Order: sequence, then structure tokens, then C-alpha cells
Amino acid sequence: MKKDIHPNYQFVVFEDSSANYRFLTRSTIKTDPSKTIEWTDGSTYPLVQLDISNASHPFYTGQMKIIDSAGRVERFNKRYGTRKKTVKKAEPKTTGRTKK
Repeated sequence: MKKDIHPNYQFVVFEDSSANYRFLTRSTIKTDPSKTIEWTDGSTYPLVQLDISNASHPFYTGQMKIIDSAGRVERFNKRYGTRKKTVKKAEPKTTGRTKK
């Protein structure tokens, strides 16, 4: 088998800060060496922060939650949220005949 061709397969803690949820699993993801966390078993593992996980995703929770980190929702609502449909009044139909 060739050396140094396989990614590093290690234990990693994934954290969903919006739901205050963490889980430990093995992964080949490249981690920041400065971000570590001590797990309940007393060992220190690399930490990867997530925007969304099964603890906060609407499909799994059944609750709609808007996560907006860049102001996109406010910008959309400002641009399109206040528009209202205008209803035109229908003019009475005429047959073109005149009464005698």
C-alpha cells in the first residue's frame, strides 16, 4: 500500500451551536488545530462547528427556523415582503347593441 495517500481518519467533535448539540464521530475532515474540546471521556478532540445539523434542521425538528447570518432574509423582506397585489375592477361588458 502506498504511504501518505490516505486522509487522516480521526475522532472529531461536531458542534451545532444553534441547537447546543454536539456529537463525536470519526471523520477525514481537515480541522483547525487551535479548536479543540474536552469530551465527556476526558480526552481532547478537534472541534468542527456546524451551521445546521439534525438537531436544528426543520425536516427533523418539524419546526421552521430561519438561520440568517448575512442579513439575506431582512434584505429579501425589505425588497419583496411589502408588495401587495392590486386588483383591477372589471368594467361592465357591453354587447355593442343600442336600445331603441
